[in-house]
Amino acid sequence: MAHADHTRDPWHAFPWVILSDFGSAFAMGAVGGTIWHGIKGARNSPRGDRFVGAISTIKARAPVTGGNFGVWGGMFSTFDCAVKGWRQKEDMWNAIISGFLTGGCLAARSGPRAALNSAIACGILLSVFEGVGVLVNRVLNEGTRPQLPPCKFMYRIFLVTD
Repeated sequence: MAHADHTRDPWHAFPWVILSDFGSAFAMGAVGGTIWHGIKGARNSPRGDRFVGAISTIKARAPVTGGNFGVWGGMFSTFDCAVKGWRQKEDMWNAIISGFLTGGCLAARSGPRAALNSAIACGILLSVFEGVGVLVNRVLNEGTRPQLPPCKFMYRIFLVTD
């Protein structure tokens, strides 16, 4: 008897999914922040102190960048689990709605206009991500699509004209 995979199911493992997504987003932000702030710190330091400047900038700013990514990832994952549970569907609209809600919540302290603008921007960004994902899947799966054998009539046309 086959068992269902509940590793990403919103109601069976949602706290672990959210923590995992938070940790993954933090790690991506910390690694990206290390690279970004390392280059920035080295460029803004005097010639003899570039390595020291890079390390001090990395120590000061990379954890902040990781934390910002982590908060965004954790909040997005929380909304994604909630939207999946509410809609009882697994499709691209979950991510778009979750991105909209995440953007709005993160900008809520700046006022309703900023929250709405941020929500729309994040919703559009997630729409682009989902659209690109659909296109990439179509391109990558094009070779695995079953195809009909060539028609004998077409062989006759090509053989007669060649």
